[in-house]
Amino acid sequence: MTSDLVNRLRKAGYKITPPRLAVLEVIQRESEHLNPNEILVQAQRIHPQTGRATVYRTLELLTTLGMVRPIYVGDSGPTYIRAEGGHHHLVCSGCGRVIDFDECVVESMERELEERFGFCIQSHLLEFYGICACCREASRVTKEG
Repeated sequence: MTSDLVNRLRKAGYKITPPRLAVLEVIQRESEHLNPNEILVQAQRIHPQTGRATVYRTLELLTTLGMVRPIYVGDSGPTYIRAEGGHHHLVCSGCGRVIDFDECVVESMERELEERFGFCIQSHLLEFYGICACCREASRVTKEG
């Protein structure tokens, strides 16, 4: 699939340099949320000359082209995910833990919204906020203790 990202960048008129290719490879192979520093570290394993500025410029470019999307959960700044398809989270309001889940519960809603508004949905982000089991247990222990 990296070749798909490469082809999309070339088609949009952008050069594929070794550092940019390293960033693309990291984004493509990782399924977890990555912040720019984590992307930098992993990209440097692929191409040691990859610089911080290249990572930020590439992320900005990929965001503009709709290939990745920044997500903001908690106070740690943006993390980046591939933009295609759906992305689903449970977010703990107590500790900030983010749990990804794959079950898509909005497929019928997507079809209904497309028909109702004449809108072609390409991806979605679904987040549920609440309290995780660890925080609930810690709260229970504190109340009982």
